[in-house]
Amino acid sequence: MSSRVSNYAERRTNGTTDSDGNQRQRAGAGSMAAQTSSDSRDSRSGRSSQPSFSSLPHKRSASGNPRPASRTVDERRTERLTVTTKEKYVTRTKSPERRSKDTSISDKDRWRPKDVPKRRQSETKPREAKAESSTNTWDPIATLVPHSTAPLAIRISVPPLASEVPSAQQPQPLHELSLEAQEAAMIEDLLFVFMGYEGQYIRYAYGYNPSDERDRLQGPTYKILPGLDPSLQDLTLSMLQMASHHSALEMFVNVQSREEFGIVNHALCAAIRKLLQDYLVMVAQLESQFLTNEAFTLHLLHVHTLPTSQMLSQLYALASDLLKRNALLDDESEEDSDAEDIDDIIENLKRGGDLVPGNMTGKKICKGGIVIELITKRLESMSGDPSARSLLTSLLRDASRPYMAMLNEWLHHGEIKDPHSEFLIKEQKSIRRDMLEQDYTDDYWERRYMIQKQNIPPQLQGVKDKVLLAGKYLNVVRECGGVDISKVTADVPTSFDDPRFLDNVNNAYAYANESLMKLLLTTHSLPARLRSMKHYFFLDPSDYFTYFMELSASELRKPLKSINSVKLQSLLDLVLHQPGSMVYLDPFKEDVQVEMNEVSLIKMLQRVVNITGIEQGESLQPLSNQPIENDKNAVGFTSLQLDYRVPFPVSLVISRKTVWRYQALFRYLLSLKYLESQLSTTWQTHNTGLVWSHKSSTRKLEIWKRRVWTLRARMVVFVQQLLYFCTLEVIEPNWQSLMSRLKPKDGSVDGSGKPDRTVDELMQDHVDFLDTCLKGCMLTNGKLIRIHSKLMQTCTVFAAYTNWLSRELEKADPDLIGPIRPPNMSEKQWKRFQNAKAHKSANDSGLHSTLQDDEGRINNLFEIIKKWETNFSRHLQILLDALNHYAATETVVLLSLCARLATANQGTEYAGLRHEEDIGP
Repeated sequence: MSSRVSNYAERRTNGTTDSDGNQRQRAGAGSMAAQTSSDSRDSRSGRSSQPSFSSLPHKRSASGNPRPASRTVDERRTERLTVTTKEKYVTRTKSPERRSKDTSISDKDRWRPKDVPKRRQSETKPREAKAESSTNTWDPIATLVPHSTAPLAIRISVPPLASEVPSAQQPQPLHELSLEAQEAAMIEDLLFVFMGYEGQYIRYAYGYNPSDERDRLQGPTYKILPGLDPSLQDLTLSMLQMASHHSALEMFVNVQSREEFGIVNHALCAAIRKLLQDYLVMVAQLESQFLTNEAFTLHLLHVHTLPTSQMLSQLYALASDLLKRNALLDDESEEDSDAEDIDDIIENLKRGGDLVPGNMTGKKICKGGIVIELITKRLESMSGDPSARSLLTSLLRDASRPYMAMLNEWLHHGEIKDPHSEFLIKEQKSIRRDMLEQDYTDDYWERRYMIQKQNIPPQLQGVKDKVLLAGKYLNVVRECGGVDISKVTADVPTSFDDPRFLDNVNNAYAYANESLMKLLLTTHSLPARLRSMKHYFFLDPSDYFTYFMELSASELRKPLKSINSVKLQSLLDLVLHQPGSMVYLDPFKEDVQVEMNEVSLIKMLQRVVNITGIEQGESLQPLSNQPIENDKNAVGFTSLQLDYRVPFPVSLVISRKTVWRYQALFRYLLSLKYLESQLSTTWQTHNTGLVWSHKSSTRKLEIWKRRVWTLRARMVVFVQQLLYFCTLEVIEPNWQSLMSRLKPKDGSVDGSGKPDRTVDELMQDHVDFLDTCLKGCMLTNGKLIRIHSKLMQTCTVFAAYTNWLSRELEKADPDLIGPIRPPNMSEKQWKRFQNAKAHKSANDSGLHSTLQDDEGRINNLFEIIKKWETNFSRHLQILLDALNHYAATETVVLLSLCARLATANQGTEYAGLRHEEDIGP
């Protein structure tokens, strides 16, 4: 007994020996964190003083106290070292002499109260001796789990549950321990629980499965074995929440560090891992206090862990938000998936992209800008808590560093290095630059680089457009060799809280815009390109085109299928290279090409203006009243159009979408020019033909001629006024406005000054210029297009039937039928008329076999001209009424055209307002 008391006194003095005289040293936090769960369980089971225990007593080395010199029993230890990969297992067995010493101490003496002020060691339950049989020994083994995509994830298997320990090795019930022994047991168990292991009296609650990922992410819940004093139980329960948070955060770091969660999550996990390392250092310091400080109590342990508990609580709340967004905690039904996401996936597959951005399939992933957004929102909500604000600010700084690296690469090099689709800019690699030649929807510029709205951090919400444009501009310059991508950008902000952050975005945007504007305006001569297109598509000047029309008239009169496009291209090149031509000095004349469009101008315009919005999921279908077949009666004059080849990067401004607008305006002006030339030919026929210039003796024929001449003059006025209005009052003013916007602020014309516009504004100005011209020329309104089509058709038919009218007039004029020369016709004129008449008679054999009387022929001519007058006057008045309406509601410039065209309908019975239903289908 005296030796038992002396030994216990030594334990109280040194804190290193147990009741049987064996030295017990507590392991530090570093060694505890490195041991496997089975080692820690074996070490804890060694606290029992029963001789039947074959495991080693818990070794506590933190105190550093030496072993007492006055030991009466020699101790021999044998060590068995087993090395498996990187794990080291050490098994220590007691000598038989030691065991006999242990068995000599009765249970009553072992647990008898001693005359000491305070007990530091937790008492354990005596256990019955067991035969040393390999079949009955509980020997848990730690194994390695397979590798995951998280390189630093814990690979040690989950330790067995404390509830599975054999009953013989269970600890002594708490109600059998004194209050001081209970406190020491709770402190020791808490130190293990703080690191994620079960204690002897603190264990996992029922229902928690440490092998289930979802349970581990939520954090374990603990229970305390019954019998603990209520005051100690309240303090212990208040600290168990911190242990639960720590275990959950460890699992969170293991899960979120996987490759598919992206580098922003990886950076966040690295920051949390550093905080967890500090947490383990705190646990080691607490253990040292427990071993060396006699005044260390459970209350002091609670006080020391309060700040860390608050920190882990904030981290746990943030981790829970991220896991819920990742659908790793809360079950989400399949109905929660957005239809927009499905549409994006289908569209991505159509363009040859991956099934899911970032090569991921399955559940939703919260990464990139979403992670930064969650941290930022939580920082705003916790701004009143200084410690939470400091913690979240540090996490935001660390998590945003890889995002800022991607942002700087995009802003300063025009490249996207985003393997996990985390950046706010998404690149469609299936849209290539060579698609610009057939791209009528500006897909390359509008859709190759797009903003992912779900990945926009709040810090970039106000400058997201500048970020997009800066990278797009710089990307174009880089493809043209204007940016050195190997140059490393220095002195750039690396986090969102850097005060230079917004200045970095604004400066990069200004530099990229200035670089691309200079590339377009100087290197690639954009203003000269636009002037060249004005020469060819707006017929300004038109001397070369008039010559071309004369040379190719015989070819353009042919049906569409019989036209030789190669011949037309040769004739155009011949005209453009004539030294006397106005476009001879144009450096871009080689880019002009001739092509034939099988669809007529009116049908082409109606296809565009009749397209309306469609519901989601519907496909674009042609309207029933919208003809889509080719014009069977098309000839070269109605199908001719020009094309223009534009190199990159000028093709961004002069894209296929804008070239189509140029072509529409060109075909419209060409149709007016062609109709004017036809009416001029009619005028020439009326003035030089003997049938028209001869003054007939029949007064009714002279009245009929004057009506024909008047109708022709009205048609010429209509066409010429329309052509004048489109060229000089619509195209030219808007052209001058466009050119003025290309000039820099300092007024320099060589492009050396600082640009006043951005590239996107320049592109939009160009499109607005063409749209304004189309609208001013009445090519964007379906009703005006239909009225205009009827008027043009009436004029074309009238000009085409001039020769037929001449023949009918000759038959109806009695002076020209007989063989006698009229008195008001000279001999020379009569002879020429007879020769022409003989030639016509040879070609029209038998045509006049049945002749009507002269009066019937004249009446028939009056009926024909009345129909043309009625048709032209009626539709012209409907056009005037429509122009008045749209001038008051949409385009004021149409008022001048309305005033000009009104002169062509004055004095007719149709002058005045008409009803809209007169327009017809």
